[in-house]
Amino acid sequence: MRLPFGIRNWPGMPDDDRSARHAARMAKKKAVIDAAIAQADNEKGLLLVLTGNGKGKSSSAFGMVARALGHGMKVGVAQFIKARTDTGEEAFFSRQPGVEWHVLGEGFTWDTQNLERDIATAQRGWAVARDMLRNPELGLVVLDELTYLLSYGWLDSAAVQADIAARPAMQHVVVTGRSATDALRNAADTVSELLDVKHAYRAGVKAQKGIDL
Repeated sequence: MRLPFGIRNWPGMPDDDRSARHAARMAKKKAVIDAAIAQADNEKGLLLVLTGNGKGKSSSAFGMVARALGHGMKVGVAQFIKARTDTGEEAFFSRQPGVEWHVLGEGFTWDTQNLERDIATAQRGWAVARDMLRNPELGLVVLDELTYLLSYGWLDSAAVQADIAARPAMQHVVVTGRSATDALRNAADTVSELLDVKHAYRAGVKAQKGIDL
């Protein structure tokens, strides 16, 4: 049965024809996907940047922490900006074997209201992160909210990127935060930008345990 141009099936089409057309489409799709997979045969430590104004950047990074631990990898986490240690991710992951977890911030800039102190805190925090980037036993390092320290100019962007580039060959790094710099995006292997469509906070809903903290 020959269908009109652009029509793949219709409700009254005989089941045998619909099944045959579906099988043919899936066979073509599988051939394309298999060929792409066969070409992607390189292995390397990846730099991933999760940015944008939408919710879920850190949550996505911590999902990769869980995935890495599931594969028996050791993980390091450096949380910049954040000062609180009562978040669900810190409470859970910091107790897991193979996790090195550091809360390195003192709160948001409108909390501290002290530029010199913020810069000093950022530089002390980066010294801790740099040690993790030099540790070949860590298969994954999460630099949570690092983008702010770069966009505010609290850390030297070139020095930070040099430290990341000099890490062990198979170490993966995930950087999170809004307004990732062009230099960081260009250096990354994977960049995901989360879009802010709607947020409960703007409707007067406070941060919820298990969802926001």
